[in-house]
Amino acid sequence: MRCIDSPDGLFHPTTIERREPGPNEVLFDVLFAGICHSDIHTARSEWGQAHYPLVPGHELAGIVTQVGENVTGFQVGDHVGVGCFVDSCRECESCLAGKEQFCTGAGRTIWTYNTLDHYGKYTDGGYSTAITVDEKYLLHIPDSLPLDAAAPLLCAGITTYSPLRKWGAGPGKQVAIVGMGGLGHVAVKIAVALGAEVSVISQTRSKEDDGRRFGAVDYIATSEPGALKRVAGKFDLVLSTVAAEEDITPLVATCKRGGVFVDVGMPAGKSQLSLKALCGIQAIVAASMIGGIPETQEMLDFCGEHGITAQVEVISGDQISAAYDNVVKSRVRYRYVIDTSTFPEV
Repeated sequence: MRCIDSPDGLFHPTTIERREPGPNEVLFDVLFAGICHSDIHTARSEWGQAHYPLVPGHELAGIVTQVGENVTGFQVGDHVGVGCFVDSCRECESCLAGKEQFCTGAGRTIWTYNTLDHYGKYTDGGYSTAITVDEKYLLHIPDSLPLDAAAPLLCAGITTYSPLRKWGAGPGKQVAIVGMGGLGHVAVKIAVALGAEVSVISQTRSKEDDGRRFGAVDYIATSEPGALKRVAGKFDLVLSTVAAEEDITPLVATCKRGGVFVDVGMPAGKSQLSLKALCGIQAIVAASMIGGIPETQEMLDFCGEHGITAQVEVISGDQISAAYDNVVKSRVRYRYVIDTSTFPEV
């Protein structure tokens, strides 16, 4: 396992204990764990004070090694994954609707790491070699998808799939993806597979070849004068995956009348928007956050059918700290994935 002890610390080897699976639980070997920018925000206490020592990781992919006696949906040898949460109250309106990420019950959403669980312990994430999870919060990864490239789908995939589906990306629709990073490149692939005509909006043209290879038909570089004006009023749906704090009015202005702008980048600070401009095109501005268990399984099945995975760089455990810096500087194409077999015995 790998943990970090402070916001400015470095990752180092550690040992944690995973419980034996209960009657309804599954133990699986984590083979690969994606590095999400949310891991970095949490590890560096940029979204509030984290609990240290911290073991991040919510893009987990691996193989089942043990199942509880009452488990019916999984068996030893299955390819499985865990995303951003591992439990919830199971009784509130959100949980009953399969929207566990919005749990409002006494049990609340138990995130995969940095959250007190029902056992009174802080959860440890996927930068580890195994994890025990209730089968209700475990997901099947199609055998057609390689586990290393499938791991990021547990966050990057569902984070983009959910709003693309909700807001009608499909045949006859013009969709723009803002940002071509860990989320954005997956969003392009999913939107194309849904049948939409997809454009990429990015700062420069450094990733244009990749964007077009993933299926985009147009590429707009915002660093070029008049770039956004060229596509003003063009898009039915604009999905922003960037976390930059900025005036989003020019991006919203690329929506058609009645179009939708959705943010999944979750900027830490405040963004600006001219309501006058919004009224002028009767646009909708929305935000989205991952998806529940049913929708996440739907996403994985969809990706399995269409051969969609993340483009990854597989790294060893001793490269995590450097990888964090590279992600912040946009030096990865497009998702780091940790090979947990490189973790040393402690």
